[in-house]
Amino acid sequence: MSQTATAQGANTEIVFTPAAQRAMAARGSAQGYARKIASGFPDRVTPDLRGFIAELDTAFLATVSAEGAPYIQHRGGPKGFIKVLDDKTLGFADYAGNKQYITISNLEGNDHAYLFLLDFANRRRVKVWGRARVVENDPALMEKLVDPGYRARPERAILFTVEAWDVNCSQHITARYSEADVAGAVAGLRDRIAALEAENAELRSWLGQPAKKGPAQ
Repeated sequence: MSQTATAQGANTEIVFTPAAQRAMAARGSAQGYARKIASGFPDRVTPDLRGFIAELDTAFLATVSAEGAPYIQHRGGPKGFIKVLDDKTLGFADYAGNKQYITISNLEGNDHAYLFLLDFANRRRVKVWGRARVVENDPALMEKLVDPGYRARPERAILFTVEAWDVNCSQHITARYSEADVAGAVAGLRDRIAALEAENAELRSWLGQPAKKGPAQ
């Protein structure tokens, strides 16, 4: 995935904090990241990132409380449930859930947030650093974020301002496929089997041989 952004800020320390840079230097990996440390990271949504996000049906949102307690929450929905509102802003509907409100309460005291985006089938992942905020009672915004036909009750919106993002390596990602992906692949195989059975029956007819019955369906 290309990481060329329309604008790129001096945001290295968002991704590689001073402590992280010291750890990299002590362990011999700083030189390999020297260019990124010098130039910073993309801070806007590129066409490639937009396309990647449009295919996602799952994500993980990390927040931290004012007291420093970390929390990660799964977010999901139909493909494309995370909407790109502009080149700095992502948004998604917050649907009714277990009513613990940990993410919401964390963002009240600390708006730093992080999105971990995984495409299991293609073994790709993207890390996004930024700020998040909760938006209540905004019907116009919700109309942009809610997917028609998705059977869940939206309660509010979460907007995420992108400050930096980076593509993570695919190492150790186990490929997994959704039910819809598997159904699509199986449908193609069934169509191919049906076509081959029809061709086989036609050949047998031409040779004057009785058609073989396939396995019971």
